[in-house]
Amino acid sequence: MNQYIKTTSIPGLLILGRPIFKDERGFFREIFRQNELAEMTGMKFETLQVNHSHSEAKVLRGIHAERWNKIVYPLNGVVFVAIVDIRENTETFGKVETFTINNENRFGLFIPNGLANSLCVISDVAVDYIYLVDQYYDGTDTRAIAWDDPDLKIDWPIKNPIISERDRNNPKLRELFPEKFK
Repeated sequence: MNQYIKTTSIPGLLILGRPIFKDERGFFREIFRQNELAEMTGMKFETLQVNHSHSEAKVLRGIHAERWNKIVYPLNGVVFVAIVDIRENTETFGKVETFTINNENRFGLFIPNGLANSLCVISDVAVDYIYLVDQYYDGTDTRAIAWDDPDLKIDWPIKNPIISERDRNNPKLRELFPEKFK
C-alpha cells in the first residue's frame, strides 16, 4: 500500500498527499506521482488537459460528472468538496464523501470517471485550483446533479452560496436515474 495515497469509502476515490518541504523561502510539494497512482488504480493516468479554476469566496461549483478521470488540487484557501458516486452498477451508488481542504491538510483528490464532484469556497478569500484530466473537454459532456438534492443530504457549510444559473437548474439524482429509486 502506498503511504501517500489513501483510499476512501467510495471505491476509486483517492486522497493524494505528498510530503511538504519547507524552508525560509516557502515550500515545495509534489502533487502526485504517476507510478504511485498507477500502482493504486491499476491504470495509467495520462494527462491530456490541465485546467485552472478561480472561485470567489462563497462560490459553489458543481455537482459535475464529466466522463473522465481527474486529479483536483486546490492551491490556496479553504474549500469544502463533495463527491457523489453516480456509477449505476456499484454498491456505493448515491454515496457522498466530503472533505475540507485547507493549509493544514492540503491534498489532492483522484476522482475517477463515474463520480460527480463539487467545490465550495468557505474561506474569505478566493480559491484557485488546478485539475488534470485524461480526456479533452469539448462541451458535449455536461452531466450534473442539483447541488441541493435532498437525497444526497450534503451539509453544505454555506447556506446561500453564489452559484451559476446552470447549477441552479441541474436535475436531481432520481431524475437522472429513476430506476435506482423504485
